[in-house]
Amino acid sequence: MTDDPTGFLDGQLLIAMPGMGDMRFVRSVIFLCAHSADGAMGLIVNKPAPELKFGDLLKQLNIAAGPGFHEGLVHFGGPVEHGRGFVLHSAEYGVEGGSLQVSPGFAMTATVDILQDMARGAGPERAILALGYSGWGPGQLEGEIQANGWLTAPAEPDLVFGSRDAEKWEGALRSLSIDPRLLSAEGGRA
Repeated sequence: MTDDPTGFLDGQLLIAMPGMGDMRFVRSVIFLCAHSADGAMGLIVNKPAPELKFGDLLKQLNIAAGPGFHEGLVHFGGPVEHGRGFVLHSAEYGVEGGSLQVSPGFAMTATVDILQDMARGAGPERAILALGYSGWGPGQLEGEIQANGWLTAPAEPDLVFGSRDAEKWEGALRSLSIDPRLLSAEGGRA
């Protein structure tokens, strides 16, 4: 890590280590949307909420699905603000004043405009809809990384959007040339 962590992990993945003490994050892969001296915010990209489909959410919001609509799962983005929706998506799509360009391949939008566009088939090419987010206060994430709670890896669109949710954790580890079977829950110091 550098002395100035501002933006250091924007657009990176956090991969939960086997010794993760918080059960909400066991085997989680989190896409970090923002990281600064003020804290960090990310979305879990591999934990769908099986009881909630995108079409159900549209009905709750009174948004009509059009002929270009594609059903999909809603994900558990994290334990903060469960009722708030976020869409992590490919960067070719954006809402004026409502989308955060995270990195060259990724953007995040939290306005109803993207849901309306997705409902009629005019949204981003690739997207993950999440309810809630994962957040850390100043220095908290850095401490968890130092304590062997997380590994970091570059985010690849094919892994984030294309892999099956159940395969993303192992896929993220393998992107670092790590065999998940060889990981220990114990941290060490050299």
